[in-house]
Amino acid sequence: METNRYSDTRLTRRLRERYGPWALVTGASDGIGREFARSLARAGLHVVLVARRAAALEALAAELRAAHGVEVRTAAVDLAPPDGVARVLGAVAELDLGLFVAAAGFGTSGRFTESVLEAELSMIDVNCRAVCALAHALGSRFAAARRGGIVLMSSLLAFQGVPRAANYAATKAYVQTLAEGLRVELAPVGVDVIASAPGPIHSGFAARAGMTMSLALGPSAVADATLRRLGRRATVRPGWLSWLLEASLALLPRVLRVRVLALVMAQMTRRQLPA
Repeated sequence: METNRYSDTRLTRRLRERYGPWALVTGASDGIGREFARSLARAGLHVVLVARRAAALEALAAELRAAHGVEVRTAAVDLAPPDGVARVLGAVAELDLGLFVAAAGFGTSGRFTESVLEAELSMIDVNCRAVCALAHALGSRFAAARRGGIVLMSSLLAFQGVPRAANYAATKAYVQTLAEGLRVELAPVGVDVIASAPGPIHSGFAARAGMTMSLALGPSAVADATLRRLGRRATVRPGWLSWLLEASLALLPRVLRVRVLALVMAQMTRRQLPA
């Protein structure tokens, strides 16, 4: 326990000194985004919370103010429409922002050709276009200040094609590749970038995607592990389950990884399959 307290103190100091005083978290109303907001507020950073649901954001903001005495601002914004990114940037324009966590995103599951095209295109808008636009604007801002951090949410599914989650996996492959490139580009100007690539996580994602996850980790494991490794690694695979799944897949050629995940996804989406 003494080691954990010492480690937490060091993390708090590093986050405040290197990235404070303000952080932006998208997708903050639940799941992984909410846990990032809690971790950052616990470290003493003021936070801007972004998500679609205003009531959920206000409830979290009240919790963080009461528990940690930090300043919290909220912006109820849908990142899918073209004006979403501009509204977020407007909300942080006057703040001394030093950290951006891109946790907003969603997935679908099932056969791609049987999906609703509008939902698949909206997923690209939220998971890729908005991430690109925010990383471009805030990365430029951080580079000019010669300090900052960017956390992009990748996935275990980002490293190969995934039948029955083909478009979602493709969006996460984009995010993973973007993070890897930006890390090298921005490191010389003092900006840290990390890709967080978790495996199955208990959050609102699975319900929206129509998936069953009998074995999954809690979202707090993702937030804590990612913040500890920001500035120290290019990619983090939070939690023992993510590490185990990646290690077991890493030994296989890419074509076999796709086949294995086809079986996994068929099991996780079995309620959608014809009888």
